[in-house]
Amino acid sequence: MATKTLRKLHRSSPRLFGEIYTWSRDCQRNYQRLEQARRRIKNTFKQTSTKKDAQGFDRDRGRPLYLDAQATTPMDPRVLDAMLPYLTNFYGNPHSRTHAYGWESESAVEHARNQVADLIGAEPKEVIFTSGATESNNIAVKGVARFYASKKKHIITTQTEHKCVLDSCRALEGEGFSVTYLPVGPTGIIDMEQLEAAIRPDTSLVSIMFINNEIGVKQPILEIGALCKAKKVFFHSDCAQGFGKVPLDVKKCNIDLMSISGHKIYGPKGVGALYVRRRPRVRIEPIQSGGGQERGMRSGTVPTPLAVGLGAASELAKTEMAYDHKWMETLSERLLDKISSRLPNVIRNGDPEHSYPGESLLMALKDIALSSGSACTSASLEPSYVLRAIGTDEDLAHSSIRFGFGRFTTMEEVDFTVDRCIYHVERLREMR
Repeated sequence: MATKTLRKLHRSSPRLFGEIYTWSRDCQRNYQRLEQARRRIKNTFKQTSTKKDAQGFDRDRGRPLYLDAQATTPMDPRVLDAMLPYLTNFYGNPHSRTHAYGWESESAVEHARNQVADLIGAEPKEVIFTSGATESNNIAVKGVARFYASKKKHIITTQTEHKCVLDSCRALEGEGFSVTYLPVGPTGIIDMEQLEAAIRPDTSLVSIMFINNEIGVKQPILEIGALCKAKKVFFHSDCAQGFGKVPLDVKKCNIDLMSISGHKIYGPKGVGALYVRRRPRVRIEPIQSGGGQERGMRSGTVPTPLAVGLGAASELAKTEMAYDHKWMETLSERLLDKISSRLPNVIRNGDPEHSYPGESLLMALKDIALSSGSACTSASLEPSYVLRAIGTDEDLAHSSIRFGFGRFTTMEEVDFTVDRCIYHVERLREMR
């Protein structure tokens, strides 16, 4: 039946038949290329799997063991698999509304928006795609402050925030805003009474991160959100280290704005999101001009493959959160117990009772792929301002190392790290 129809079509309109045949052949070729690319990627992961790279035992390539998951995480192969079609075949601009290429990309972006919103208990329209948590923090802090500047010109934050939040606040001070930088105690947690006392009638925004990226301390965001709501002050939280790792519900926490990062949850680099509450509405003055994408809050073309990657990573984080959290806890306890039992004079920074287990920061060594603090300030020779804020003396701050475990970290890697730590620390102590 189909063959007869095609023959009739060929006889009646050979040009149209030729176009259909060419289009069909091109589709088949594109599909074959896509399948070949998928096979190549799968073979690549078989040859250099994430775990093998993380272990760092491939001496020929000289790759160290990777324990810096707070700086970034390796992309989950399942995330890459979700992104691949939008890097090859489905390349339309998601903001083009006049043809199928744009509709395909727009549908993918909106699906990703739903996946992100579902992870934090938000509405899809409340999720704004950005280039990462740094941009999200800039939009949130500067955008809210400037929009409400005619009536309120006071902002509250803490001394241990990410550098992009602190620098945004300093920039606003140059514009005539008043900023209160709350101190933290030795555990890194703020004093709620100090926060309440700092709120003034002209306070427009409180910006306090959920989980600190250096010492892993969790701030009491439930209490902070409730206080801000009672005082009618907007609450912004940098949740780059908490998003996808611990349960978060923006409504229960009374969060008005939340910054999100993709590469912290095994997604791609270069993409993040900003949650902006719609009811009651939070107004933002855009910090860049353009085509008015993302509800006018963030102009610029949304990169479809990256948005798809963030959405896929968010969905995976939701399904595997309990397992990941338990695994981080197991690895963290193993590292702490083994090092503490075999190596004297080891100090843990922060509060063990109010921390995320993947954020262990200990005094140790420089042998594996670790860091001494935030990746954004790793080039600085100054000791960590976060450690100084919790009262750590300069020598100890210079001696601190951050261990970051991830989804693909193994027990063998932890044991290897412990052995190398003890070896190097004992060797260095003997040299004194």
